[in-house]
Amino acid sequence: MQRRLSFLATLALTGALTLTACGSDDTDAPAKGSGEAPEVQTSPSASATSGRPVVELPSDVTYVFDWGSTGDPVKDAVLKDAEQRIKAVDMAIAEQDPLHEAYRFYFEGTAAAGSQRYIQEFVDHKARTTGVTRYYDASVTVHEDGTAALVYCEDQSKAFNKFLETGKTDVTPVTKNSYVVYASTLRKNTTGVWVTERLTSQRGSSKCRP
Repeated sequence: MQRRLSFLATLALTGALTLTACGSDDTDAPAKGSGEAPEVQTSPSASATSGRPVVELPSDVTYVFDWGSTGDPVKDAVLKDAEQRIKAVDMAIAEQDPLHEAYRFYFEGTAAAGSQRYIQEFVDHKARTTGVTRYYDASVTVHEDGTAALVYCEDQSKAFNKFLETGKTDVTPVTKNSYVVYASTLRKNTTGVWVTERLTSQRGSSKCRP
């Protein structure tokens, strides 16, 4: 199994996720971990202000969201809930729980089923994510029917798979497949959360490569 790209880029595109060598790591990045259990601090609990689950991740899992504020409150809300959805999936992976309540809070429909399979793949291989993942070039379109379309890029060149039993981090060379484009459909539910209903991705996208 090579780095998280082999799992992530096939999320919602196929039912069975394959463990192919996709090469999307920065060879200069340090291999973190020494066999310890995931450092997830607590299970999610409801936020006092929003009802959204509190997402807490291992200290070696970090993100850079390079899309800032759009100036439109609706579009900014879509981006914010997408950020939390991304983090909640990695939390479920870290806690090795394919039915984790945190990520399920942000998913419905086919995207929910796809994310469950994706998390289960990590559980089956006793692995989780580590490193830095960057998200950028986001484009949000809000439709009159109450849905929103979100397209964005992901740079996985400094994100890795970490095996829980050995603590080994799998570091592989950066390739074009380190860069992934995502297209998602979201809908604002009755509690005011922008949940992801559909999510597709393509590795090696020229749109996302530097």
